[in-house]
Amino acid sequence: MAVHSISVPTITDEERSKRLIDASVFWSERIAEDSKSASLTYKVHGEATGSVASRLQAGNHVFHIDEPAGLAGDDIAPSPVEIALGAFIACQIVVYRLYAQHLGIGIETIAAEAEGDLDVRGLFGIDEKVRPGFSEIRLTTRVTGPESPERYAELQRYVDTHCPVLDLFANPTPVKLSLVANQ
Repeated sequence: MAVHSISVPTITDEERSKRLIDASVFWSERIAEDSKSASLTYKVHGEATGSVASRLQAGNHVFHIDEPAGLAGDDIAPSPVEIALGAFIACQIVVYRLYAQHLGIGIETIAAEAEGDLDVRGLFGIDEKVRPGFSEIRLTTRVTGPESPERYAELQRYVDTHCPVLDLFANPTPVKLSLVANQ
């Protein structure tokens, strides 16, 4: 399996702090002027490629999602459920940084690991009583820094209340599906 890396810019704590403050001020002012500007729509386009892979484009970013060989894939990229877990971790990290800044809580390092249990009987229609998605997700977040465990627990409460991807996993979200065939 090929491992691809991207170059992530180095940023100082002061630069990160300024970006978080600037974003908060920008959105507060924008929403105060027009509450409708708080509503964002995200769009991703995907096309089938390879055995069961997808090539996706989100804005200027192109990425691939595939399955391992045992699920008919070419194993060229993470699976959809691995991407979902990765999105959960990434969102948590963003929201930890956002609320750490907001609450004045110091963080030196932050890392997370997610695990999800999936029973393939639901995916393959072998047992209609088994859901095709995760039956449970476990997330462990590790932070280091100068604060007490109680302060980090306070931070976690804010993160758990405001993390969009946690909300997607924890609460039903209306989904509208449509199919356009032969057009």
